[in-house]
Amino acid sequence: DAVCPYGAYAAVAAFHGDADTTASKMMETYRKSAGKAILKVMSKIGICTVQSYRGAQIFEAVGLGPEVMELCFAGTPSRIAGADFAILQRDALSMHTHAWPAASDPEEVALPNPGDYHFRQNGEAHYNDPRGMAELQVAARTGGSAAYEEYVRTQVAASRAASIRGLLDFRSDVPPVPLDEVEAAKEIVKRFCTGAMSLGSISPETHESLAVAMNQLGGKSNTGEGGEDPRRFADSRRSSIKQVASGRFGVTSDYLTNADEIQIKMAQGAKPGEGGELPGYKVTDLIAKTRGTTPGVGLISPPPHHDIYSIE
Repeated sequence: DAVCPYGAYAAVAAFHGDADTTASKMMETYRKSAGKAILKVMSKIGICTVQSYRGAQIFEAVGLGPEVMELCFAGTPSRIAGADFAILQRDALSMHTHAWPAASDPEEVALPNPGDYHFRQNGEAHYNDPRGMAELQVAARTGGSAAYEEYVRTQVAASRAASIRGLLDFRSDVPPVPLDEVEAAKEIVKRFCTGAMSLGSISPETHESLAVAMNQLGGKSNTGEGGEDPRRFADSRRSSIKQVASGRFGVTSDYLTNADEIQIKMAQGAKPGEGGELPGYKVTDLIAKTRGTTPGVGLISPPPHHDIYSIE
């Protein structure tokens, strides 16, 4: 089995580098780099051999219709269906038209930004857009319920446009449950827990606000692997769940004894890259003191832990 990345090969061949670098040398360098990248990603998924990948069908498709799945990915689940070949052709032709317009100003060489990564007017729909953020700020500053309800309406509409979850709706064909049989909201929120977000990945103010909110509700906040300022242990900023990641980053006897629950981190869930990294410019005096390290010095989980953490 093999893959021929003809598009990448064409791009490498067209690259004008050093005069002493031959096309064959550039191809060799590209293949070596691509091979290392592929093997690194494969190892993070946790399957040990190439043979075990062949026909394993470890992924599901999202947004591809039966026509495409049956011809190109037979046997792979695609639960919500989606695009057929006509739609894929339309997208390909649209991108080609942008790259090679029939008549264009030679000065206009920049390709349009579709807003895939950052919000752009008339671009890709995003769950968080300027309108929603502005409405949230108004609601937070004024404390008005009407402003918050407007923000909620905007976010519900954004969810329907940008997420699979937004396509779900309440069923109308089942009888409602009597309210006296429903658990009270004040009891339900006691089971709420925040995600494990480290001090440093979010600001001290945000980290403390999450702890205060959970303590007021009766729920639990999670320190993440970045430790917790000991000054918070005796007040409402204390996090109930203390996370331990390879016994480092602010893990002390005081830290552990001030936990209602100790969570041992063994996998990195939310991000696809190498987990546990904090660049030096984010390591402030407070973060360095909390983590028992030096201000301005970057932090990363020591190998092989950052690879283990990055297994999705």
